[in-house]
Amino acid sequence: MRILVLNGSPKKKSDTFRLTDAFLKGLNSGNEHEVHIYNIIEKNINPCRGCFGCWERMDGHCVINDDQNEILDLYRTSDLIIWSFPLYCYGMPSHLKAVLDRTIPLVKMKMIQLPDGTVQHEPLADFSNMHTLVICGCGFPDWEGNFDSMKLMCKTCFGNPEIICVPETPLMNSPAASIVADPLLEKFVEAGREYGRNMELSADTIAKLETPMISAEEYIRNVNQDM
Repeated sequence: MRILVLNGSPKKKSDTFRLTDAFLKGLNSGNEHEVHIYNIIEKNINPCRGCFGCWERMDGHCVINDDQNEILDLYRTSDLIIWSFPLYCYGMPSHLKAVLDRTIPLVKMKMIQLPDGTVQHEPLADFSNMHTLVICGCGFPDWEGNFDSMKLMCKTCFGNPEIICVPETPLMNSPAASIVADPLLEKFVEAGREYGRNMELSADTIAKLETPMISAEEYIRNVNQDM
């Protein structure tokens, strides 16, 4: 299986990517998969110009000559795309959103209407067998609505992918929190193994991955004490 990981964290010591890395260790424990990890912040990805030059050429590439075309080539030929990023203003970080905006060369101008009434552009290639997984962490404690806008965008853009939303991720890089962070990392390793077997995660597994490591009250108290 060919796996493309789009790491949207701007930091080298990424809270969210520690979870993604643990997931990959479980998924690729036998080193049988081809894994490409792109740290987007290190790439030269310009914003979309809205010029539609890609629809004139129809070759699956953007007319802007930067690192995006390399990503598009891998995107088109991957079996699994993992979007890994911290929550920024309830959505993707801007540099990763630029990558998403510039996937337009992978569709045609022609519009099609799906049985559920949804309208979308016709794909340039066959993506019917592609799997998409979103792993998103945030610095807030768990509360209703935390990830709602991000989930809506990803479900609309990626066709209802599997989404894992993890609150309190700054605990992942806090030595004092290892007592709660390390067990969560092990859960992500096991989740990767499960995904490798089934190409999906059970609702129970996702619920375990998304369960807060500590209570919201304790988390807020600890954050405020560090100010």
